Amino acid sequence: MNLDLDIVPLADWLPQFQKPLLIAGPCSAENEFQMLSTAGQIARFYPNAIFRAGIWKPRTRPNTFEGIGDVGLEWMRAVREKTGLLTATEVANAEHVEKCLKAGIDILWIGARTTVNPFSVQEIADSLKGVDIPVFVKNPINPDSQLWAGALERVNNAGIKKLAAIHRGFHSFDNGPFRNSPKWELAIELKTACPQLPVICDPSHISGNPDLIPYIAQKAMDLDMDGLMIETHIDPSVALSDAKQQVKPIQLKEILDDLNIRSSTIDNIEFKNKLEELRCIIQKLDNDLLELLSKRMTISSQIGEYKRDNNVTILQVAHWKKLFEESLNTGNVLGLPEDFIKGLYQLIHDESIRRQTEVMNFKKK
Repeated sequence: MNLDLDIVPLADWLPQFQKPLLIAGPCSAENEFQMLSTAGQIARFYPNAIFRAGIWKPRTRPNTFEGIGDVGLEWMRAVREKTGLLTATEVANAEHVEKCLKAGIDILWIGARTTVNPFSVQEIADSLKGVDIPVFVKNPINPDSQLWAGALERVNNAGIKKLAAIHRGFHSFDNGPFRNSPKWELAIELKTACPQLPVICDPSHISGNPDLIPYIAQKAMDLDMDGLMIETHIDPSVALSDAKQQVKPIQLKEILDDLNIRSSTIDNIEFKNKLEELRCIIQKLDNDLLELLSKRMTISSQIGEYKRDNNVTILQVAHWKKLFEESLNTGNVLGLPEDFIKGLYQLIHDESIRRQTEVMNFKKK
């Protein structure tokens, strides 16, 4: 992926920035008491936090709580005045942007349901031309890194340089124990393509369960993400949306207090030398792996030729099942996780099928 963004470093426009940047507050603005009470407790623990709350809530089904609407912007202004916290909310169209700018909202974010639609993102981007306001872009619902990158580019092309990405996980047919599959590799791909882009993790939407938030938050910090967005409610049991994944302010404090924040750099020469030595070994092993995979695929192509010449189908289910089971057993003996072996061999098998398909459909002259 290529991603060339013209952005201002987080620390340059957010002087109080210190890892992890904390964005906390309820899923939805519900009433003024809820907003001020939640914000007050967050500010007591974390005076440099950013207060988040959804004003308009795009829901999957109608006749559910779709946000309190414009009056919530007045409560956000009250939060800013009484606590000093910066405020952030989600926008899904140009009208939302205009209302947030008039209300003095400090930061906007584009939600996952909007990121998936380039037309909607472009509408928001066009409404932001000539405006100097930070914008965060959540990943799309589906695992498509190009859509995520494209949304960031559209906003950046509109002149927004205070830009960040929010990793909130992806919907898939198998999310495991999570509400949304983390698919950390896509966040890493984005960060690799644009190292200066701040990436903030949303453990609430990934986990869908307060008990899993500490694990996700620590994983995000270990992957050198810049901040956390954690849904926090004065009383989650009565929340009108996402009640099951929100935490109380005191729970938020416990989660953050237990985080192990590690440095991404170190000045210890001995450590650097040893790390470089181990990385050189890994690089050599990686090269060996690539050479072996190349040889394996060459043989796969030869097998395709024999199948073609003998009019045999590409897929041999019994053989593939036997090979797969033997590989899982060998991997288990070698201490490799079953999920890793499954994923690896599926990729190898897919490429083998692709090559044999090319051979089988090539007509000899």
